[in-house]
Amino acid sequence: MSKIYRFLSADDTSAFCHRVSEALAKGWELYGDPQYAYDQANGVMRCGQAVTKEIDAPYEPSMKLGQQ
Repeated sequence: MSKIYRFLSADDTSAFCHRVSEALAKGWELYGDPQYAYDQANGVMRCGQAVTKEIDAPYEPSMKLGQQ
């Protein structure tokens, strides 16, 4: 068994919330608090959320984390 980690980030829109919700529906768990920062170059707020998941396979650097 392995624990894997992803950091999801995007502009602060409902699409980002749906992305986090999709990860939760696939068995990922929230890790820590959400993060927010102003992206001055693009004039938008950006947000991020770390998630983790236990998997029944050894971790491999080549694995596509979003497909786990």
